[in-house]
Amino acid sequence: MLTLADLIEALTGVRPEQADQVITEAAIDSRQVIPGSLFVAIPGERTDGHNYVGQAFRRGAAFALVQQDLSSQFALLDLRHGYQSQGLADMEGPFCLWVDDTIKALQTVAGFWRRKLHLRVIAVTGSVGKSTTKELISEVLERQYRTLRNPGNLNNEIGLPLTLLSLSEGHERAVLEMGFYVPGEIAFLCNLALPQVGVITNVGTVHAERAGSVEAIARGKAELVQALPPAPEGVAVLNYDDPWVREMANQTRARVFFYGLDPKANLWADEVEGLGLEGIRFRLHYRGETLHLRVPMIGRHSVHTALRAAAVGLVENLSWQEIVDGLRSTTTQLRLVAARTHSGALILDDTYNASPDSTLAALNLLGELEGFRVAVLGDMLELGPYQEQGHEMVGVRAAEIADELITLGELGRIIAAAARKAGMKPTAIHSFSSRDEVIAYLQERLGPQDVVLVKGSHGMHMDRIVAALEAGS
Repeated sequence: MLTLADLIEALTGVRPEQADQVITEAAIDSRQVIPGSLFVAIPGERTDGHNYVGQAFRRGAAFALVQQDLSSQFALLDLRHGYQSQGLADMEGPFCLWVDDTIKALQTVAGFWRRKLHLRVIAVTGSVGKSTTKELISEVLERQYRTLRNPGNLNNEIGLPLTLLSLSEGHERAVLEMGFYVPGEIAFLCNLALPQVGVITNVGTVHAERAGSVEAIARGKAELVQALPPAPEGVAVLNYDDPWVREMANQTRARVFFYGLDPKANLWADEVEGLGLEGIRFRLHYRGETLHLRVPMIGRHSVHTALRAAAVGLVENLSWQEIVDGLRSTTTQLRLVAARTHSGALILDDTYNASPDSTLAALNLLGELEGFRVAVLGDMLELGPYQEQGHEMVGVRAAEIADELITLGELGRIIAAAARKAGMKPTAIHSFSSRDEVIAYLQERLGPQDVVLVKGSHGMHMDRIVAALEAGS
């Protein structure tokens, strides 16, 4: 386990004696502190973590990283100019460690700790499907290895270091999701985590507003495969069906393992059948072998998630039995959740976020279900120059799938216009400016024969529509 001696050595280059106190984990939220943990006080736009150091200590934190002089309130060990042994000897109870920058200190300690551990790290990135892929890969690897995954979407320059500090000598594998917002971010995360296996899901227009273009997004994702060690230690697991990802095979020294629906891939699937809320069925092909699988994952697009997890299982030397058991028994769910309203309508709650790719996948799932299909779609944000094109694509597909289309927001009107142009009857299309209008309309007309997909960017707060429909008020 990480100790105080490790922390001080990472920050100063000096390893103190008699500093073997174990650090259970690290946290930046005082409410999540557990006994023995390290609280990292980070100044933020809305609040300053330094205001909560006392609360963290009361909840059992053993140490706090701070970048302010809090000596008037707490015991304080100044590490800004190196380590002074006499200072540590005088410390009793929980105390603060004063550094120049707490975020940089957190990252430094995480990189130091990762380099002390002997394990294999599997990194996952892509525009859509990162979290589900991370979860399913972990469940497959856990059939043989003690595996850590980053919880939730702790996939950035703060979340990933927090995860690394949860590693212990007993872990054999770590599956880490890596987010991308700006060039260089994934390269930085790879320098901390040192992955040997890199999994790329796809390249899409999500976050194009910040990244600039699909080309820029592809370059950002490729930083993962560029950071991998050479073969045979390094392995790049790439989506053969995505041209942007397929090309990344030319940018890595690692061994390339392709997955997809094309027989040219190393691992490929066909005869994919959506079973609605009961999962999917498909055939899996690898080196002349064929397996018939049914997995409890929603939507035909989930076959790619299963392929990624199976590919990593093969790369990490699991048996087919272990891989299949992991896929079949998975508790991994998409962020989409199915629920019933008081009127009996089936609500597909996919409100966590939205991009053109994920919305098209959700519409395809809607098309697999029996009933009167209603698509409730809100604005998709952060698409940058692809804003109009992305909404139009969704509108065209909605016209093909849905019996009725309801849009929310100004960008939602682009979806509605594209659906109308694609041949959907104008009487089946309704555009609203507020959530309350959408809720009132749906509560008035939903019945037991309706299947309703609700999806939009997180900033549209579409989850409130679902909550109101479930509550019946």
